[in-house]
Amino acid sequence: MPWRWATLRGQRVLARVSASGELVSSGGRVEIRYKAGDPRAYHAAARNLTLAGDEILPDETCPAASDPSPSKASATTAKKTALAAKHSLVVHDAKSYVAYTDGACKGNPGSAASACVLIAPDGSVVEEAVYLGHATNNIAELNGLAQALALAPADHPLVAHTDSKYAIGVLSQGWKAKANREQIARIKEQLVGRDVRFVYVPGHSGVPLNERADELCNDAIAMGRSSLKKLEPKGAPSRT
Repeated sequence: MPWRWATLRGQRVLARVSASGELVSSGGRVEIRYKAGDPRAYHAAARNLTLAGDEILPDETCPAASDPSPSKASATTAKKTALAAKHSLVVHDAKSYVAYTDGACKGNPGSAASACVLIAPDGSVVEEAVYLGHATNNIAELNGLAQALALAPADHPLVAHTDSKYAIGVLSQGWKAKANREQIARIKEQLVGRDVRFVYVPGHSGVPLNERADELCNDAIAMGRSSLKKLEPKGAPSRT
């Protein structure tokens, strides 16, 4: 099968396509390579890929995929399974709110959105996606955390999960911000006097609510609008 250049979260990649140039997916995932001639095969969600240009490249642009050794594949699968299990059930006390946030960008910069899934102590859930228009991925990631701070009551502890080491670094670890300084300053003002703990979650690792936040971001980009949904405990998305 041939290849076409595409972008994946701002990264230029080669993606498998049909003879007519359409993405070829299996279970919603597309085979990609990070450069021509690379034998290492990876897979990305089709919704996160944006085709770039019209050129269709021949199959021999990249050699046949090299299979990882069984031991390495097993170790990777086990690690992802353990990570997903760790976050599969949100446990919190009678006062804490738990948030999973994300940001997405089609091109960097490009059409962007952020999202927050907020779980209240009683198990009720708020899902909010914000369409940001033209922005960078870092702006979107930061805005997801700002959403969590705005949605959660200030007098309750908040545990905020994000897959952005950048956002955690500039907000809580003293990283020097070279850009987005006004946005970071506004979020730091939201943090004053609050009990907030940031938790890093690797993206696309099967953590259910992290994946849900990513889905909300991509839906907002596709529709070009924001959304807000409140779910009672009986209607909350499964966390198993």
